[in-house]
Amino acid sequence: MKILVLNAGSSSQKSCLYDISDDALPKEAPHPLWEGKVNWTQDEGVAEIEVKTATGEVLQESIHADSRQSNISYMLDTLTNGATKVIGDLSEIDVVGHRVVHGGQDYRNSTVITEDVKKAIAQLSTLAPAHNPAAVEGIEAIEQSLGKVKQVAVFDTSFHATIPDAAAIYPGPYEWVEQGIRRYGFHGISHQYCAQRAADILGKDLASLKLINCHLGNGCSLAAVKNGHSIDTTMGFTPLDGLMMGSRSGSVDPGILIYLLRESNCSAEKLDYVLNKASGLRGISGISSDLREVTAAIAQGNYRAQLAWDIYVHRLRSGIGSMLASLGGLDVLVFTAGVGEKSPGIRQAVCEGFGFLGLKIDPEKNQNNPVDIDIATPESAVRVLVIQTQEDWAIAQQCWQLLK
Repeated sequence: MKILVLNAGSSSQKSCLYDISDDALPKEAPHPLWEGKVNWTQDEGVAEIEVKTATGEVLQESIHADSRQSNISYMLDTLTNGATKVIGDLSEIDVVGHRVVHGGQDYRNSTVITEDVKKAIAQLSTLAPAHNPAAVEGIEAIEQSLGKVKQVAVFDTSFHATIPDAAAIYPGPYEWVEQGIRRYGFHGISHQYCAQRAADILGKDLASLKLINCHLGNGCSLAAVKNGHSIDTTMGFTPLDGLMMGSRSGSVDPGILIYLLRESNCSAEKLDYVLNKASGLRGISGISSDLREVTAAIAQGNYRAQLAWDIYVHRLRSGIGSMLASLGGLDVLVFTAGVGEKSPGIRQAVCEGFGFLGLKIDPEKNQNNPVDIDIATPESAVRVLVIQTQEDWAIAQQCWQLLK
């Protein structure tokens, strides 16, 4: 079964093609036959396309960015043409899976995309304005390029549908609940994949583990997983809630927003920009949303960069503490995504805060760019794993299971 995956972001479109046996799913993520990425650069009207195949062919070029749909179509043409050709015709693709950030209350499982599903994804754009519109454009680009091929929506919110009401409902007026205002949670595809991968690495049944997954990228969230299900998470009604992130504030006192609206003549649009684009590591450090650049500035003695690091770690520890209370204990702590996988300093700083649990990491293992391994010492009471998240493979798995 050939499965094409589209993972839409606000400024990029990642895609890959898997060829999976109809008989059984492999236990570990296979290398895709083909990977493509389109980045819409800051240069207006320009898109950067990068394509590579499992056998090593690479294509990199800049093209005129007519529209997201036309650029995606151009990228897909490399599947069947030129040095990066891996299939004879696009009709060989059996199903296309899409990462959709927000599924609202109605979509709690992966689902085959119909016109009604596409309309619902578009209507939910008000809750994920940077992502859901991009997913719709990806769906429409596939309709143009592949015709009536079956398409599947895999929702980032689905994994968190099991969160109990006490954790999901905000303590505002009950009318909010009736309006669908509640904690949905995000990064669910990553959280679900990493939880199962952790159980596989440890040779344990996931249902037997109390696990906290730390998805730390430009966007950051935690998930508490018990009996194989998400029971708490830090992102909420939108992806803005929770931890301090690259350019997002995470949770702040709502009174601050009321104050700014009243006293600073601040518009809703300005608040949206400040909270989503000019806060977090970027806002505090004044340097970048990229932790690597913040860390480099710390080495130069930059006070604001150090403050950004300290707040980031403090809020991460606090978030993990709240997850501990929800779980009633902890067997496994997982770090994943860009920062989680590649920042030994963050892992060390976070783990130092939980020595009272008997958690202890091996400094050498932590520093050696670990992938899918346990970096805790043998005597540690909590296992600490660094896992390379595989969202695209998780989407492909969902497509395979849905079709089978």
